[in-house]
Amino acid sequence: MVATVGPRAHGWGMMSERTRARMVERLHQGGIRDERVLEAMRRVPRHVFVDEALASRAYDDVSLPIGHGQTISQPFTVARMTELLLTGRPAGKVLEIGTGCGYQSAVLLESGADVYSVERLGPLLAKARQNLRAAKLIHARLVHADGHAGLPDVAPFDGIIMTCAARFVPQALVDQLAEGGRMIMPLGDDEQYLLLLEKTPQGLRQTRLDPVKFVPLLSGRV
Repeated sequence: MVATVGPRAHGWGMMSERTRARMVERLHQGGIRDERVLEAMRRVPRHVFVDEALASRAYDDVSLPIGHGQTISQPFTVARMTELLLTGRPAGKVLEIGTGCGYQSAVLLESGADVYSVERLGPLLAKARQNLRAAKLIHARLVHADGHAGLPDVAPFDGIIMTCAARFVPQALVDQLAEGGRMIMPLGDDEQYLLLLEKTPQGLRQTRLDPVKFVPLLSGRV
């Protein structure tokens, strides 16, 4: 049963819609071109996924704290990674490593993906479920698990997206990527960059992209 949507989802009303429209225009000016991604960013109420005290900054192009030492990525980064994962093909089945507050899951859902998402922090996963219900996006499968391992029982995946930085490419995730699939992830420690991996008949193709800054990928469940 879908939970009743509270004041956080409706409180901004038309103001939040206009603010999202301006955010999407900035994304377009910044180079985001996939219409599915732009429409998803327009539809998802980002203010629902941040603490009420930070709601006034929800549509600024900044990352924001969400508790437990984690952050919600800036809108451009979310849009950029989603576009890299989906452009030029159907969204398909996507595995997200690092559910966080649920915002990236929401954007993937609105882009048409069948979303499975893994989070190692139980309290944060509970918050993500609450946020997705408030946004009326309840179809993601959220799992409390170690992101390094992925979800082998429901693999293969057409796409894998990591919202935390790894020091190396987890082989378990590469193994769970379908032939022709893509994985986008931040790689590195002090200096990080986006890495796009594509599984082709000739092998794994890797492309180094934008410099980024993400919280680290950690092991175990909490």
